[in-house]
Amino acid sequence: MKFYFRLTLSLVLAMATVGSLAALAAGTGPFVVQDIQVEGLQRISAGTIFNYLPVQTGATISEKDYPEIIRALFKTGFFTDVNLDRRGNVLVVIVTERPAIAEVRIDGNKDISTEDLKKALKEVGLVEGRVFDRSLLDKVEQELLRQYYSRGRYAAQIKSQVQPLERNRVAITLDISEGAVASISQINIVGNKAFTDKELLGLLQSSTPGWLSFFSKDDQYSKQKLAADIEVLRSFYLDQGYLKFNVESTQVSITPDKKDVYITVNITEGELYTIQDVQLAGEFGSVTEQQLKLLITIEPGEVFSRAKMTEITKQIGELLGQEGYAFANVNTVPQVDDETKKVSLTFVVDPGKRVYVRRINFQGNAKTEDHVLRREMRQSEGTWFSTKDLNRSKTRLQRLEYLESVNVETPAVPGTNDQVDVNYTVVERPSGSLMFGVGYGQDSGVMLNASITQNNFLGTGNQLGLVLNNSTSGQNYSLTYNDPYYTPDGVSRGFKVYYREIDSAQVNAADYYLNSYGAQVSYGFPLNEFDTLRLSPGYENLWIGVNTGTPIEILEYVAQNGDTYNEFKLDASWARDSRDRILFPTSGSLNQIIAELAIPGSDAQFYKLGYRGIGYLPLARWLTWSVGADIGYGDGYSNTNGLPFFENFYAGGLRSVRGYKTNTLGPRYSDNEPRGGAFKTVASTQLILPVPFMEKSENVRVAAFFDIGNVFATVSDFDANALRYSVGMSGLWISPLGPIVLSVAAPLNDQPGDETEVFQFSFGVPFN
Repeated sequence: MKFYFRLTLSLVLAMATVGSLAALAAGTGPFVVQDIQVEGLQRISAGTIFNYLPVQTGATISEKDYPEIIRALFKTGFFTDVNLDRRGNVLVVIVTERPAIAEVRIDGNKDISTEDLKKALKEVGLVEGRVFDRSLLDKVEQELLRQYYSRGRYAAQIKSQVQPLERNRVAITLDISEGAVASISQINIVGNKAFTDKELLGLLQSSTPGWLSFFSKDDQYSKQKLAADIEVLRSFYLDQGYLKFNVESTQVSITPDKKDVYITVNITEGELYTIQDVQLAGEFGSVTEQQLKLLITIEPGEVFSRAKMTEITKQIGELLGQEGYAFANVNTVPQVDDETKKVSLTFVVDPGKRVYVRRINFQGNAKTEDHVLRREMRQSEGTWFSTKDLNRSKTRLQRLEYLESVNVETPAVPGTNDQVDVNYTVVERPSGSLMFGVGYGQDSGVMLNASITQNNFLGTGNQLGLVLNNSTSGQNYSLTYNDPYYTPDGVSRGFKVYYREIDSAQVNAADYYLNSYGAQVSYGFPLNEFDTLRLSPGYENLWIGVNTGTPIEILEYVAQNGDTYNEFKLDASWARDSRDRILFPTSGSLNQIIAELAIPGSDAQFYKLGYRGIGYLPLARWLTWSVGADIGYGDGYSNTNGLPFFENFYAGGLRSVRGYKTNTLGPRYSDNEPRGGAFKTVASTQLILPVPFMEKSENVRVAAFFDIGNVFATVSDFDANALRYSVGMSGLWISPLGPIVLSVAAPLNDQPGDETEVFQFSFGVPFN
């Protein structure tokens, strides 16, 4: 009986074991996938999973295929865990999703804007709506630190917090402590013999703290700026003939508090190399060899200079470009003799195919008529391509007040190797304005302004303006119109009608009234690309009003000559303008010679001559030096009265010698009121500085200035000791409501009786 029971139990266990093994074998062996089910999804759709799965229904798989399937799903970056299961012939995919980024907050940043930071985070995938990856956040922290380090902020710290939210989401907070910018305490250059430390350090953009460092930030260390300085050193030595110059090493040390930086640059100067021979080789196209040789200004025996060599290469390329060789190639092949320390240079010229312009096209001029832009072209269709004419055409377009930007492209014409099209893409700015407002100036008082201006009237490029101004110093009403292309060759014609009432006492002159009305026609004749001659005949009627406060000298003048004057005037001027732009130029100059004549037959016969000029010289990317002068002289003719008192020159104020009250310099009447004079001389020099805390300052300018000048009764009364000086800071902002001008000046040699003003400003008052 016991034997029978044991036998039966053994058979049952054996059958169970065999059944289990059979079932196990059935679950692990190959099978045909009849269906695929996905479990654990919250936000991601099943269709997305199916797109990434390397298996489809109907396929035969086994357990050995599972790792490949799991790897494919992990590669998506959507999941933190992936498991596979089999239920009969159904493949079950069990996933755990990564959380989604619901919000990214950035706190504490000032040096780098939140917009720029979020843009950088978006590029690497750390943005709202994306799947959160902790390893990516770590990389982001390191990248942000690297950016702050590159800006010299070595004390920067970034702490990130990940806050879980409902529905498997997270909120990420980046708490930034930027720290102070490390300041350069010392720069050492080791190994220099030919040049002093002072000479070399003066070349570098990086510097120890100075009085301009607040604006230039040259004392703030950055890796990029140091790399640029190294290239400046290299270029300097190569330009001075040290062909084998080398920077051996650069060490940057930071103090433990991460506030001070010490830089050491180790250099090897090498020997001085001179020029042994200069040759010209290659093809020259339609340009003669003699024309090219005139551009080669390096002579045997001179010190080698890479800058001069590069400039010659550039000039040869430009000359070939002017003759239609748009794709000319000029290479310099040096042969160096290290024993004799001499260099032989060969300029190899390959002009390529001569190219001419098929068509000139314009895009973006929705309002401006096509011919208005085309008339500014110096490059013509059907002629040889010229880089000089092409660049000048672009500059002329950029100087139009109704165009904001100009871009030019010269694509080759398909199917040809000697034709290009010139495509100009322009962006128009609003050319008209209707303005009502209130302004204030220390020399004009409160002003009520109304103006209508249209610099591109009906898309023709003509200018139309109507001005209605009313202030405590008087009234000014005018209508102007100008056609810059009255004739096809660029002769301009315009006209102006006006009415003015001026209370001279309100502008710091003597106590009298001057009312005038008149009209003027103006013609401008272009002499060349930069010179313009302008003639402006006109008529003006003046009335002088006096009162009990009027100086005796004016009363006597009116008694002798009357209070009403009919003036027939002829104004003439010559101007040469090479500025890079009209508003806020940084290079070039403007020079004007001006003459004004009250022709015979006028009640007051006089003439006035003047010179106005200003030049701009860029000293650095962030610094421009300007020098200007304003000289005027006038006198009467056919009588002994000299220049009429109401035509006198004045000085002092925002437009003259700043720091002195407007119009108060120079001679005075017997009642001590400003009189002005027949001779004015004013000059100014400025350092135009970067605007603090503003990366883009197209409408703002700040400058440190030195003014000098005065007004004298006649030229013979000029006395250099009577000139007044001042220094200070000035600012000009072209705001949407009108120009805002201010200056803070300190007179340097004011005398008893001078009227000084440290702070001067105007708002909403036209300023030239």
